Amino acid sequence: MATIHDVVVESRHPASLARFWAAALDGYAVAPYDEEELARLAGNGIFDPEDDPSVLVEAAPGVRPRFFFVLQPEPKAAKNRIHLDLRAEDRPGEVARLAGLGASVLSEHDGWTVLADPEGNEFCVRD
Repeated sequence: MATIHDVVVESRHPASLARFWAAALDGYAVAPYDEEELARLAGNGIFDPEDDPSVLVEAAPGVRPRFFFVLQPEPKAAKNRIHLDLRAEDRPGEVARLAGLGASVLSEHDGWTVLADPEGNEFCVRD
């Protein structure tokens, strides 16, 4: 039986989108860069983590799914075929918080709000 290991999100700028989702999701953070990871990046000609083409957002060790934000220079062209549904006890408050982080409200419905992250990927917040 398969289980979700990671969710991979293509992005024009992985570092900034990873920061958005780390702030949006309770208990998640951008994985820290240790010396080994910085050396691996440098070996690939990347000297600033802001230019990392693959940024990991994770929760506590062993908690899944993890989120990888990977470089995809082409802009998003159509509606997502899959999206995240988030749940919040205070949906209007959470929508306002996410908008403050850079999300855009696309539509309001009875019991849920459709938003887009800073790169236009749709997601929902439900009661």
